Amino acid sequence: MSRTTTQMTEALEQYMRAVGVREPSLLRALREETAGMPGAGMQTSPEQGALLSLLVQLTGARRILEIGTFTGYSSLWMALAQGDDGHVTCCDVSDEYTAVARRYWAQAGVASRIDLRIAPALETLEALRAEGAAPFDMAFIDADKESYAAYWDAALGLLRPGGLIAVDNVLWHGAVVDPAETGASTVALRAFNEAVARDERVDVVLVPIGDGLTLARKR
Repeated sequence: MSRTTTQMTEALEQYMRAVGVREPSLLRALREETAGMPGAGMQTSPEQGALLSLLVQLTGARRILEIGTFTGYSSLWMALAQGDDGHVTCCDVSDEYTAVARRYWAQAGVASRIDLRIAPALETLEALRAEGAAPFDMAFIDADKESYAAYWDAALGLLRPGGLIAVDNVLWHGAVVDPAETGASTVALRAFNEAVARDERVDVVLVPIGDGLTLARKR
């Protein structure tokens, strides 16, 4: 055990990925293609993808909600972990980026199990509620930061008791602890993190993986 978290250097990160992440070749190809695209910084890290995959397997999540899909890397990790009886509902606003996702979902043989809804996520979440969608087992939030609080409340409302919610980028590359950083996304994330820390609807931990990942179990 250790009282502190080991600081991640580039060399240590490469070592961790070499010995600690079993990234399938198709997922690696998707990650490498995404790295050359505009907005590549929105890509989920391979270790986060592997962790999401493991969490799906551990929880037996069969209905997953993803808010923010980009090129489909995280959704593909999760869909592959579910097995043939799983289903992922993805919310995004970009036809361009999700076209890449659709291509890789098809290659992986999971396209029929992924419901991609192109619309503002809050509209999709409200539509799911209005449709009486069966409760989700797991939710992953990785979209515009200023809407995190609204996404959190909507996702919790669609999640079953005991379900898992994961939220990415909650450390925002360290900006959340820098008083000089006053951008809208940073301010929103600070407020979000503080609200989640006090939210009695969940049991929660913030894990320093990637850019920070909040994991919460709905009570």
